[in-house]
Amino acid sequence: MTLSAARRTPLFEQVVGQLREQITSGRWPVGSRIPIEPELAEQLGVARGTVREAVRALAHNGLLDIRQGSGTYVAATSELAGVMRRRFAEIGHADIRELRMTLEASAAALAAVRRTEADLELLQGALDQRDLAWEEGDTERFVQADAAFHHAVVAAAHNAALTGLYADLGEVLRDELRDYLTAGLDPERKVDHGGLVAAIRDGDAAAATAEATHFFPKLAEGGESQ
Repeated sequence: MTLSAARRTPLFEQVVGQLREQITSGRWPVGSRIPIEPELAEQLGVARGTVREAVRALAHNGLLDIRQGSGTYVAATSELAGVMRRRFAEIGHADIRELRMTLEASAAALAAVRRTEADLELLQGALDQRDLAWEEGDTERFVQADAAFHHAVVAAAHNAALTGLYADLGEVLRDELRDYLTAGLDPERKVDHGGLVAAIRDGDAAAATAEATHFFPKLAEGGESQ
């Protein structure tokens, strides 16, 4: 992680921007603890005080949660996430799933032709964490890992508008998945996304779209929701 903003931009704003990028890109998933202050200062080449101010600013905006004695955790992927959560509270699951399908299908196709080696590494790591959470039967961990995986797919599309919109909907999508998994992780409903990662790695946009959407028709009948 290095500072890349124009030098005429105040240093504090550069640091805020870099930390925000780690969150919105999915490199720091919701629920994860970010590096401690000295590590961030060293990575960015700035004073600890500047990092402290940037972290506090992002905490004030709702992206980070500073917990005394524990560390600082990612609370949301954007300032609008909480607003969107309230906005969609009364909208039915079927409508939310159709919106999700539209966004993820487009992102998967774009990711297949735009992904970088760094994106592929992030995708595989997110997929591994998702599978591990399922195997260990940890529902909330799976919800977070599943969200991180899908966010990584969207981020690999390298479309700032799409990534931002998907990030804003993050809490809405996690709530929907939590509702679906209230009875726990049913082995018969697990969706394997290995094929999606493979299609993106192979640069096959059509296959990536198919892999991102093949399970959605079942959603209307109460099938898989991951």
